Amino acid sequence: MKNIRNFCIIAHIDHGKSTLADRLLEFTDTVSERDRQEQVLDDMDLERERGITIKSHAIQMDYEQDGEKYILNLIDTPGHVDFSYEVSRSIAACEGALLVVDATQGIQAQTISNLYLAIENDLEIIPVLNKMDLDNAMPDEVKDQIVDMLGCDYEDIMEASGKTGYGVDKILEAIVDKVPAPKGNPEEPLQALIFDSVFNSFRGIIANIKVFNGEIRKGDLVKFVNTKKEYEVNEIGVLRLKQEPRDVLKTGDVGYIISGIKTSKEVKVGDTITHIDKPCDAAIEGFEDVKPMVFAGIYPIDPEDYEELRASMEKLQLNDASLTWEPESSAALGFGFRCGFLGLLHMEIIQERLDREFDMNVITTVPNVSYQVVTNKKERIEVHNPSGLPEQKYIEHIEEPYIRAQVITRTDYIGPIIKLCLDKRGELKNQVYLTTSRVELTVDMPLGEIVFDFYDKLKSISKGYASFDYHVTGYKPAKLVKLDILLNGESVDALSTLIHHDNAYDFGRRICVKLKDLIPRQQFDIAIQAAIGAKVIARETVKALRKDVTAKCYGGDITRKRKLLEKQKKGKKRMRQVGNVEVPQSAFMVVLKLND
Repeated sequence: MKNIRNFCIIAHIDHGKSTLADRLLEFTDTVSERDRQEQVLDDMDLERERGITIKSHAIQMDYEQDGEKYILNLIDTPGHVDFSYEVSRSIAACEGALLVVDATQGIQAQTISNLYLAIENDLEIIPVLNKMDLDNAMPDEVKDQIVDMLGCDYEDIMEASGKTGYGVDKILEAIVDKVPAPKGNPEEPLQALIFDSVFNSFRGIIANIKVFNGEIRKGDLVKFVNTKKEYEVNEIGVLRLKQEPRDVLKTGDVGYIISGIKTSKEVKVGDTITHIDKPCDAAIEGFEDVKPMVFAGIYPIDPEDYEELRASMEKLQLNDASLTWEPESSAALGFGFRCGFLGLLHMEIIQERLDREFDMNVITTVPNVSYQVVTNKKERIEVHNPSGLPEQKYIEHIEEPYIRAQVITRTDYIGPIIKLCLDKRGELKNQVYLTTSRVELTVDMPLGEIVFDFYDKLKSISKGYASFDYHVTGYKPAKLVKLDILLNGESVDALSTLIHHDNAYDFGRRICVKLKDLIPRQQFDIAIQAAIGAKVIARETVKALRKDVTAKCYGGDITRKRKLLEKQKKGKKRMRQVGNVEVPQSAFMVVLKLND
C-alpha cells in the first residue's frame, strides 16, 4: 500500500491537462506505440471534436524510482464549470492533485474553484506550470500568481510542457515524493467508494471504485449501503487503457467491479460497497447530491419513441451522474422529460450524446432555472417549469436563485465586462487587482440571467481572455412574470418563460418577430402574440397564402368576382376555426439563439 499514489489533474479549461496526461502515460510506457494518439483518455468523439474533457477518466500506471516499483492511479478531470461535479467525485478518490496552470494565461477562475475543492478534501497540491515551450510564456509573472494563491515556495513549482514532454520526469518524481500513500486498514471490513459508473450492453453496469478499507475478491458477496442491493462480484480489476481483471483489490487500490447489474437505479455514484457477512459501520462521507442549475424539457420528435428515450436517459445518467430527470407532459409536445443540468454547455452535450450514442432525435424546450414561489398561505413551492406556476392571484412573491460570480480578466476589458454584468441585473461586490494587468471582479447576479448567452458575450467582449466561475448563494425575491406565447389565441406551453418584468416587453417582441419568420404560412392568418396574463404586449401576424379565385373571371360583371371572393372568405373563416398551427422544431430553438 505504501507504493500506491492516487492523484488527479485539475486546471481551467484549455490549460493542457489531457496533453500532459498523454506525456505521463508515454513516459511510464502505459500506452504502447501502436495505441498512441492525441488525448488518449478522451475517448468520446465529442470530446475530441470540441477539444474539451467531458468525463473524468481513470488509468493506472507503473513507475520505478530508486529501484522501487510504484503504482500511480491518475484521474484526468474536466475543466469547464459545467462539469465541476465530475471534478468533485475524482477528488474524493485521490490523495494528491497536480494543479496545472497555463504559463501564457496565468491563473483563471476555474483553477481557483477546483483548487478550493482539492484543499477542502486535504489533498497534497503540486503546482505545475505548463506550456513552457511557447514563446509568449510568462513564467515569472505566473509563478508570482501561484505563490500568492498557494503560499508555496518558488522551488515547489514544476516547469513542464505537455507538448514536448519537458519536465514530465520531474513531475513523476514529485508525485512519488510528495503525494501521501492511501490511508486505510486492510484488516477492517470492506469499504469502497463508487466514484463513477458506465453502462455496457453486454456486461451490465460497470462501477469504478476506490477501496478505502479492507479488500474485495472475485466471487465475494457484496451489498451497496445506500440502495441496500446485494450482488455477487463477477469480475474485478484495474483500469489500464483497457480493463485488466485481477483476483483481488486491496486497500488504496482504484479499479472496477462488474456484478451483472442491469438497472441503473441500483447504482448510485457516491455509494459505498461492503461485504454482506461483515459489513462496515458507516458509509463513506462522500460528495453531496448534485444540484441542477438549469432545467429544460426534452421530448422525442416522434411520440412513439418515448419509452426508448426513457431507456436512453437511464443509461446516460449512469455515465453522467449530474444529469437529473423526471417525466412530464406538454400540451404542445406530448410526453417527455423535465431534465436538470449543471449549465448550458452540459445541456448541449447531453442533447448531442442522445443523438450520437442512442440515435434519439429530440426537441429541447426553453431552458430556465428553478424558482421558489411563496403563496398567500405562506407555503413554499419549487417550480422548475413556467407551466407549473400557480395562478397570479395565489402568489405572494417569487424568489429566484442568485449566484456569486468571479470573473478574472485583463484590465483592458474591465469597463465592458462591468457593463455586461450590470445589464444582467448584477451587483458589483468587489474588485481586486491580482497584478497590474489582471483584475478579479466579484459580482452577485441572478442565475436566470446567465443561463442564455452570458458566457458567450463575456468571451467575445474580452476576446477570450476572461474566465468565469460561480457558486449559488441562495434565493432572493424578484419581480418576475410569466410570459406566454400565443398562436391564434392558443398558448404554446413549451415556449412560455418566467422573466423579469423589466425585460418582458423586449423579449416578447423579439420572440414574436423571430417566430413570424419561422412558422410556415397557412391558408389563414396566424396571430403570434406575447402576453403577460390577459395583457398582450406584442403581436405579429403571419399572412395567409391566398389563391387567386378570380383568375377565371375575365370581363363580365363585378358581382361575379365579388361572389367568388365572399365564398373564399367564408371558407377561410371556417378553416381558421378548425385549422391548428404546427410549430416547427426550429421555433423551439429560436429563444436560445435570440441574440444571433
